[in-house]
Amino acid sequence: MHVSTTTLPSGLRVVSERIAGIRSVAVGCWVDTGTRDEKGNEAGASHFLEHLLFKGSEKMSARYISETFDAIGAQSNAFTSKEYTCFWARLLDTELDTGLNLLAEMLQRPAFRVGEIDSERKVVIEEINMNEDDPSDVAVEAFFTSLFAGHALERPVLGTKDSINEMTPEDISGYWQRRYGTGSTVVAVAGNVSHEQAVELVSTHFGDWTREPEAGHDLESPSFGSTVNVVSRETEQAHLVIGGDSIHRTDEGRYADAVMHHILGGGMSSRLFQTIREERGLAYAVQSFSMPFAETGAWAVYVGTTPASAHTVLDLVIAEVEQMAADGVTDEELERAKGHMRGSLALSMEDTNTRMTRLGRAEIIGLPHLSLDERLAKVEAITAEDVRGIAAAVLEGPKALGAVGPFEAPDLERHVA
Repeated sequence: MHVSTTTLPSGLRVVSERIAGIRSVAVGCWVDTGTRDEKGNEAGASHFLEHLLFKGSEKMSARYISETFDAIGAQSNAFTSKEYTCFWARLLDTELDTGLNLLAEMLQRPAFRVGEIDSERKVVIEEINMNEDDPSDVAVEAFFTSLFAGHALERPVLGTKDSINEMTPEDISGYWQRRYGTGSTVVAVAGNVSHEQAVELVSTHFGDWTREPEAGHDLESPSFGSTVNVVSRETEQAHLVIGGDSIHRTDEGRYADAVMHHILGGGMSSRLFQTIREERGLAYAVQSFSMPFAETGAWAVYVGTTPASAHTVLDLVIAEVEQMAADGVTDEELERAKGHMRGSLALSMEDTNTRMTRLGRAEIIGLPHLSLDERLAKVEAITAEDVRGIAAAVLEGPKALGAVGPFEAPDLERHVA
């Protein structure tokens, strides 16, 4: 692995990794803005822009962009998070020039045609409707609303139907002008291309872009308490997400945290899976996970069960969490989790899009670019004491609960008391 980084005179950063023996290239344009950066009239603007930039510029129509990507056999898409947005394409190495031309035009010169905004507004509303029809997604949003109440991280990435319907073309254009620019953008490239070629192509297609966006983020620390947020529905299954605050995204304990979550609820051999599904048959799906952000983070356990079993399942989850915090993990569990992480890391390095994503995300949030061997060495160095320490630090704090089912909030409050 050899990663090279260049900052162009405009402030635009280019990071690349050449991968020999393949013919594909993945390229992503990462913008350092997300849901947490939106103002009141912009709720959902980051994700709305993800859609609208594919509608093209005055020079390129939406149809031209889609047909050109299709004609070169490329995969292209975008995604939005609470902290950053990425527009990407995976294509043949000989078509990188074409792919970068399309992405550069989309980012630098969006048309924001009123008719297309109104048309895509309906698409985003349908996406929100689809999300609301998935009770597990609703439970996760209820958890975030409970854990980060009153904080920027509370906001849903999609926005709300009201915020999307009320958003004007001026709101959307204003958000793009405020948050999109060379100083907030990283172009990440992974595949059969040299760094010199990548820099030359990026310089060519982004050479006219010199506007400096608004810098920084509101990183006010959230306050946490024991809270419950229930979306009451007459469902056949209760969807429960319980957790609390956790480490931030550059914390040195992130590798031990990953090991802890694999042991707690990361796979079929995990404690939660064995206790709740295999031994008692109380759920089909149960898992734990972490979500790191700039100044804080969250950990959570998701489980779907019958409403009649909800209290029992929550008691079992809390018991496993408390035992992990108090006693840590066994040597056998530690070695099994390390083996899983070693295999997962190695397999993920075989995909150009995954490697581009690692490059872009690390560069945009300020993580070092580590080789596979360096990552494996960090995993290998984790001790049982490291895992016990991160478990005690993370799992023992106040808990928040998001739930979807035939309940009211008071019905579940004892589980976070």
